Amino acid sequence: MNQRFRATSPLRLACAAAAFGLLAALPAHAQERAAAPASGQQAGRHEDGKRQRPPELVLQAQAVAELPQDTVTITLAAERDGADQAGVGKALTAVLDEAMKQAKGDGKVSARNGSYRIWAVTNRDGQLTGWRGRVEMVLESRDFPAASALAGKLSETMPVAGIAFSLSEQARAEQERRLLEQAAQAFGERAQAAAAAFGFDGYRIRKIELGGSGAQYVRPRMQAMAASAESVSMKLADVPLQADTEMVTVSVNGTVSLH
Repeated sequence: MNQRFRATSPLRLACAAAAFGLLAALPAHAQERAAAPASGQQAGRHEDGKRQRPPELVLQAQAVAELPQDTVTITLAAERDGADQAGVGKALTAVLDEAMKQAKGDGKVSARNGSYRIWAVTNRDGQLTGWRGRVEMVLESRDFPAASALAGKLSETMPVAGIAFSLSEQARAEQERRLLEQAAQAFGERAQAAAAAFGFDGYRIRKIELGGSGAQYVRPRMQAMAASAESVSMKLADVPLQADTEMVTVSVNGTVSLH
């Protein structure tokens, strides 16, 4: 045993000398890491040697603006009765064609067909007594006075059935662009504040999602009005067009890692 130990001792000494020379050639900060105890926990690492994952936070920030609705949608409707279905259909078509001719001459208001329906009229015994139909035309404009004037002129043959206000796509898109910058800034400020609150210097964005009600339209509120031919014809010029406001929201949801 003593002879075997003496025979291998020079080899062990040579390996130790080589390791010492390699350690001396390393930079100072590398020497410190190399000299750290293997059993101790290094910064950013678990005791098993794996790198510790930085903590993550899920945050949300949003920007909101209230805008006046800038578009009016006016629905005009006419109803006709007749003994046969074909006759009612022709009468409704004639009313709609005449209204469309007048509406096409106004460049500030767009006009399109609305619903068109014909149904049978029966008595208490279920016997057919005639036919009745309804046709609608829809006016839309961002010029409230022009829309009011045109609808008032057409209401002689097609009374006003309803009025709705909404926010135009152009106004919504412009506001969303401004809100996106505000929401992004609010997200960054909240992420930095959260990092400081938990004792970290900063953060790194891992994931971002954009959303909110900015992509959705609030259902317009309808003002119900008489639409039958027997009702009193209502001049729209006598009805004030008072639009409401609409909320536009852009939200930023994301995940950040703290460091």
